[in-house]
Amino acid sequence: MPDNPLYLLLHPRSVATAGAGNNPMKMGTLQALSLIKDGYQGKFYPIHPTDKIVLGHRAYASPLELPETPDLALIVVPTDQVIPVLEDFAKIGTKRAIIISAGFRETGDAGRERETRLKEIAAASGMRFLGPNCMGVMNTGTALNMTIGELPKRQGALGFASQSGTYVAQTISYLKERGIRFSKAVSCGNEADIDIIDVLEYLGEDEQTKAIILYIEGLRDGRRFVEAARRITPHKPVLAQYVGGSAAGAQAGQSHTGALTGPDLLYEGIFRQAGIIRCHSIEDLYAHGWAHATQPPLRGNRLAVVTNSGGPGTAISHTADQGGMTVPRFSDALQAKIRPLIPPHAACGNPVDLTFHLDTQVLALTIPGFIMESGEVDGLILHGAVNSGFMKMVYSHISGMMADVSREAFLEMMAKEMPAAVELPRKYGLPLLISSFFGRDDNFTSLYMDHDIPVFDSPEKAARGMASLLRYKEIRERKPIENPAMPVEHPEAARIIRAALAAGQRALDEHQAKQILALYGILVTREGIARTEDEAATIANGIGFPVAVKACAWGIMHKSGRGLIALNIQTEEALREAFRSVRNAAGRPLPVLIQEMVEGNREFVAGMTRFPGFGPCILFGQGGVFTEALQDTTLRVAPLSAVEAAEMLTDIRAKALLGEFRGLPAVDGPALAGILRTAGTIALLHNEIAEIDLNPVIIADSRPVVADALFLLRA
Repeated sequence: MPDNPLYLLLHPRSVATAGAGNNPMKMGTLQALSLIKDGYQGKFYPIHPTDKIVLGHRAYASPLELPETPDLALIVVPTDQVIPVLEDFAKIGTKRAIIISAGFRETGDAGRERETRLKEIAAASGMRFLGPNCMGVMNTGTALNMTIGELPKRQGALGFASQSGTYVAQTISYLKERGIRFSKAVSCGNEADIDIIDVLEYLGEDEQTKAIILYIEGLRDGRRFVEAARRITPHKPVLAQYVGGSAAGAQAGQSHTGALTGPDLLYEGIFRQAGIIRCHSIEDLYAHGWAHATQPPLRGNRLAVVTNSGGPGTAISHTADQGGMTVPRFSDALQAKIRPLIPPHAACGNPVDLTFHLDTQVLALTIPGFIMESGEVDGLILHGAVNSGFMKMVYSHISGMMADVSREAFLEMMAKEMPAAVELPRKYGLPLLISSFFGRDDNFTSLYMDHDIPVFDSPEKAARGMASLLRYKEIRERKPIENPAMPVEHPEAARIIRAALAAGQRALDEHQAKQILALYGILVTREGIARTEDEAATIANGIGFPVAVKACAWGIMHKSGRGLIALNIQTEEALREAFRSVRNAAGRPLPVLIQEMVEGNREFVAGMTRFPGFGPCILFGQGGVFTEALQDTTLRVAPLSAVEAAEMLTDIRAKALLGEFRGLPAVDGPALAGILRTAGTIALLHNEIAEIDLNPVIIADSRPVVADALFLLRA
């Protein structure tokens, strides 16, 4: 842990600030005040060009005048002053810096040059820095606060790394109202040096952090991100929101932090590959992350629902079912314990619906306790446990019936204490989530929040929070990932590619592509190249009719709809006619591929493309002529383990086609997954290949056979 660049940055013994003064409306002053006021116990050295005293502390005109070398420099100065200030800190040996100032890569070429200079200064002196263009850090474990918001008084358990400074620095009051507290939070900014992966690795080892959330606009080293997350997620939940996958999101992200973005499908795939739970809103990122950080892990998918109203109970059950939970009917014995506690007309089978019921001890403690100790469920959602909030709501209507009873006296008279209710998760080792339409001004809501039991403001949100816990149960139970051993490059495959490039080809023709696939063990169609009708007839008779006839040249990327392919040719006469027709459509006497017809009603697509920062990524999905229209695909970063390739098969919506289907046998899953793994291997071994498109991969009985292949080459 001390070797991680975040350790010293989050545990400095001394901090120097450049940019803090005595004007409370300046960013640097606000951040220095956070450091001073929130309990930091280390040494504080303000740097100011003219003021001798800053915020009650002696100030220094330059880093060069400091009495000692600070562990950490906080730089909040105009853009043109950042480089000389950082140079001064480098001269005195400061090893960590946080650069809040903006005006670097996110602004264009000139800013990019300034950012490059920052990296050169740091590299030459052994310094590591966060930013620029960030909003600081906080560590509730040491009362270190270098943001503009007030640090929570209690330590938190949720670690946060964000590529948006606002989500770290300006959400403190929002989170406080919901009982959510960070362990550590880091605004990553432009990531010129320390990046979000460094923060992830630090939080993965941090004992105070029980769950990690990430706000991501783009990654520059996707493969390293996946590897880092895969080491963490088996023992600590990681959740992420990605917002750069649309054109608008990508444009905003690039202008915001200069981040590299990729298609949404790519990030969806790498999150699954790494065992990361994806959230689609910042609200869910905070709330679900807090549930993971505070609640015991789910042991199964059986959910109990206890409510004082039928509607919320139905909404919770419906949403939980969509998320993979079950709401099982309680045993007769458990129902017999619950029945005497609720009205005769109320339901006790699960959900338990007390209807209108003001005995909150029964609702929030007795019945949940019976259910949790029964062993019949794995988690519980409670709706309707309220006290003072409800009494405040009804007081104005009933006050006329209560002469001389003030609002304060009424609330005191009706107040109830129920400390044992918040001990249920720890007592039984089961997660408890609360749904309530009343906020922190209700004493029960605040009780739950103050004891780290998540409260959601709608039934559906609570159910989705529980479903998120179920996702992590599935991740914990995932088979171990074993990195595959990389085979050696096949010399004949390398020769085919070199010859194609030497001939000026920008792609391999279909036959060349299939030759390479076969060299690496992928099953392809039986076929041959014909340059005359007689050669075509000889090949077809050797394969056996029916056959397919295709134009075969590297410049022909797609053949359908252009007269360049003829299928299901049954006779030699029809073959010769198809040969002439294909050549006429091509407009020149190009080679013709004679290929066996593969019988099969199920078609898939496999492929590879490269993304900056990620390297080769493998695609799988529904194939055939409707691939683009169906949009049912998934992606992973190569190389693929056997587990990861098998998971890709079940990612698609049409996964039912892989099993026994309408009299068809189940697909040979290992063979199909093997195609995906091998496509990744080929891409890693042969960097000259830009893209691979295997479409269709036809399922013949149960065997996957590649019926068409396209390899694009890199210039």
